[in-house]
Amino acid sequence: MKDKFILDACCGGKHFWFDKNNKNTLYMDIRSVEPGSIKLQPNWSVKPDIIGDYRDINFKDKSFKLIVWDIPHKLKPDKGLITMKYGSLGENWKEDTTRGFNNLWRILDLHGVLIFKYADLQIKVSEMLELFPVKPLFGTVTKKGVNNTYWFCFMKIDNS
Repeated sequence: MKDKFILDACCGGKHFWFDKNNKNTLYMDIRSVEPGSIKLQPNWSVKPDIIGDYRDINFKDKSFKLIVWDIPHKLKPDKGLITMKYGSLGENWKEDTTRGFNNLWRILDLHGVLIFKYADLQIKVSEMLELFPVKPLFGTVTKKGVNNTYWFCFMKIDNS
């Protein structure tokens, strides 16, 4: 684990990764999905290094320099492609998301960066960001056309 200083806390199909097997990244997801589960994309799969839940992480404090967090975009599961690829948040999404952020923040090293990717399909971005005790340094501030994807950068800075 010494060479693993990057965590993808919800890796899913590793959609935005150029190197889907980056040697310094620990890919984590709550599930594993074999290829062939999506007929139109027969090679798509979820193959994390470890099965884990961002709401209940057992890593030591300050374990990672960079954390990527791409949470599910929908509240309730359905049979659609988005739910298949990303999962769903569930009824306790506010508590779960707050707990997830706090867990990730705890395992983020001082001066480490947390990248939060989010699509506002059912929950407004402003409502999501209100759950976090820290404001992002920068990120997507407006919706461009039909694109619902937002990126936010948080940095753990000691302001004491």
